[in-house]
Amino acid sequence: MPPLPKRKSSRAKRGHSSSHYKMKLKSLVPCPQCRSPKLPHHVCPHCGYYRGRAVIPVEDKEKASS
Repeated sequence: MPPLPKRKSSRAKRGHSSSHYKMKLKSLVPCPQCRSPKLPHHVCPHCGYYRGRAVIPVEDKEKASS
């Protein structure tokens, strides 16, 4: 049989051990083209540029709505 805990873990002990299970904030960097926040090493969702090149064609909001 595998080893089992001798006693029940109290709420305090359980809380102390699970205090490190937290979400990390994503690091955002400004896009060099449009200055909007984006994830590093990703294409900018607003302007479609990556490393100074237009990778994804982004349509204007006015043209897309009409």
